[in-house]
Amino acid sequence: MNKPIHRRALPATALTLALATALTACGGDDSASGARASDTASTTPAAKVTDPLVATFDGGLYVLDGETLKLTKTIELPGFNRVNPAGDEDHVIVSTDSGFRVLDATGQALTGIEYPGAKPGHVVRHAGKTVLFTDGTGEVNVFDPADLSSGTKPEGRTYTTAEAHHGVAIELAGGDLLTTLGTEEKRTGALVLDENDKEIARNEDCPGVHGEAAARNEAVAVGCEDGVLLYKDGKFTKIDAPDDYGRIGNQAGSDTSPVLLGDYKTDPDAELERPTRISLIDTEKAKLTLVDLGTSYSFRSLARGPEGEALVLGTDGALRVIDPATGDIERKIPAVGAWQEPLDWQQPRPTLFVRGDTAYVSEPAEKALHAIDLTTGKKTTSVTLPERTNELSGVVAGH
Repeated sequence: MNKPIHRRALPATALTLALATALTACGGDDSASGARASDTASTTPAAKVTDPLVATFDGGLYVLDGETLKLTKTIELPGFNRVNPAGDEDHVIVSTDSGFRVLDATGQALTGIEYPGAKPGHVVRHAGKTVLFTDGTGEVNVFDPADLSSGTKPEGRTYTTAEAHHGVAIELAGGDLLTTLGTEEKRTGALVLDENDKEIARNEDCPGVHGEAAARNEAVAVGCEDGVLLYKDGKFTKIDAPDDYGRIGNQAGSDTSPVLLGDYKTDPDAELERPTRISLIDTEKAKLTLVDLGTSYSFRSLARGPEGEALVLGTDGALRVIDPATGDIERKIPAVGAWQEPLDWQQPRPTLFVRGDTAYVSEPAEKALHAIDLTTGKKTTSVTLPERTNELSGVVAGH
């Protein structure tokens, strides 16, 4: 759920004309928005969908059956929207121009549950809790996703950062809350609060802090422009990048592996850097290793497999399966046609979403969506949709 940092102005495209009340990307500083959604929560019951997927397109959401990939519902929702798993078997969080909204994906309808606020950003699932970070206000909302089934807004923890910024937060199993530090102009690090919001740890040696991921034994890392900042066993440790500027802004973790998967960029002045190396961060050894893929990738290319495999969708169209312990590329699975990452981060590009042993990969150029069995490396299902899709997500329970 992330985007790259662009240090120059983005081009004015159809999707970036409505920048007044920006909707923040899950992976960077820049933000954008769309028109206020005119729909209302549906009161008409719909047939339940099995393990639904949700894909965005320009003007709405597609709900698909996760087994057959059959398009079961089209929901009109103007503007640029983003989707993330809510953390239970039924719901998906939709980031809109007005805030976070909750979609009952199995029931194929937006609920009345909303978390309003400018620039809704990261959605994090960990230790049975879901955490929403609203960039425009600095508000952090924590709730148990199981409570969404009641149809009413869950009771939960709320915290507001000292200053609003493009940030992220995660609640740990014991109730401590890790959240980023920064302002609209500068982000510097992270702090940890106990259940009573008392500060228990802080580190500001993480310029441009962005994104998070959790590894085995609840080792949590946030990305920096010169490596990562690791929080483990009650203390922070900085893991430096091998380059003076070695930005890691998008990460993917697995409860079964001590190694985190991250991107890796080295050009602070690039309008859009198309990196060919990924980072593997060993949270037990506090060591960072780089792996050259031989192809570029985008911020929607990273995921983890059911056994902790590091998965990267390359612009050559292949899904790479990487051993996180060794960095060896074990397999290249043909997934989509060759593609190039667009300059505008809001424009569609192939997107990877993994659930269980199935990798779902969108192919916007063909208006297609594919399901790939990670065990066999074979495509099991493909479907053509009415419009090009952009983001891709679905229900994921048991985090």
